[in-house]
Amino acid sequence: MNKLTIIGNLTRDPELRSVNTVNGPVSVCDFTVAVNSRRRGQNNSQQQDEATFFRCTAWRGLADVISRYAAKGTKVCVMGPVSVRTYTANDGTTRASLEVTVEDFEFASSRNDGASAGSNYQQPAAPAAQPGPTAQSDGFTQVMDDDLPF
Repeated sequence: MNKLTIIGNLTRDPELRSVNTVNGPVSVCDFTVAVNSRRRGQNNSQQQDEATFFRCTAWRGLADVISRYAAKGTKVCVMGPVSVRTYTANDGTTRASLEVTVEDFEFASSRNDGASAGSNYQQPAAPAAQPGPTAQSDGFTQVMDDDLPF
């Protein structure tokens, strides 16, 4: 089984494009997630921060949602199979890229964290408070028949 789960931050705004298929146009969203980790230096002296970058590709409806609500800095959780693609850089060296085909996606930070300040995401309004059961002096709570879910 090849399934990777990462939690990290978007390094740039997602890019949405459309590709033509035999069944018509399909949405594709590309973005990069930076996953931070800490490692101890030599002799366990000091911690060193490192980042691993994963190129991610989402398709169809998921691509539309990500491109609409995610932005640079948004903390996300991405799940899907990972592959390694090798390529030759401009300087002639061979390099590798980790690529994830997004099967599942979750926002790991709220809109109020400020991480996705550039997105158009708005959280739904909280429902109005309903009067709840009242506690009696004997330690029991009176519940009306209308409050029961069955």
